[in-house]
Amino acid sequence: MSHWGVADVAAGRVGLVDALAQLLSCIGEDAFFAALESALRLRRLSPVDLVRLRSRIAESRSWLIDLACAESESGLESLMKVRMHRLGVTLAAQVDIVGVGRVDFVVGDRLILEVDGRPGHEGADSRHKDRVRDAVAAAHGFDTLRFDYALVVHDWATVEAAILEKFRRGLHLDGWAEGVRAGAAAV
Repeated sequence: MSHWGVADVAAGRVGLVDALAQLLSCIGEDAFFAALESALRLRRLSPVDLVRLRSRIAESRSWLIDLACAESESGLESLMKVRMHRLGVTLAAQVDIVGVGRVDFVVGDRLILEVDGRPGHEGADSRHKDRVRDAVAAAHGFDTLRFDYALVVHDWATVEAAILEKFRRGLHLDGWAEGVRAGAAAV
């Protein structure tokens, strides 16, 4: 696929770097970022590939490559990360919380953000386990906001409003919660 770009196409196929560059120019930043993080997680891009990709996109969009990492476990997590970054919000990703386990994101000291796609969150048992985790997190001083695919993809305004209201009220801050984190990587 060369779409409207120039690509060395043999038998209708292009390499991953070319496909990602075209994705960014044709579909946009969010889809590009999710695909880029997926490729990184699957170890399909080398450092040389990232240099090539950076040379193929506008400099004003190179921040997307800088932000991307292999930690996001789903496209929904990538969407949350890139959209929160645009709002100036720093997320700690894949954080281990004592008694709770690993959560998708922690914002500030005590706000957990979970983005739930279908795998691992279908059925009454999975939903119950999620609610138990949320209750245990609350007992440790955390507040959890949980968003599904439909909200993240089709109703981002509601997701953004919920998170920013927690910020406005300072509900993401609490020094006590910091003590129960087992480890966090800021993204």
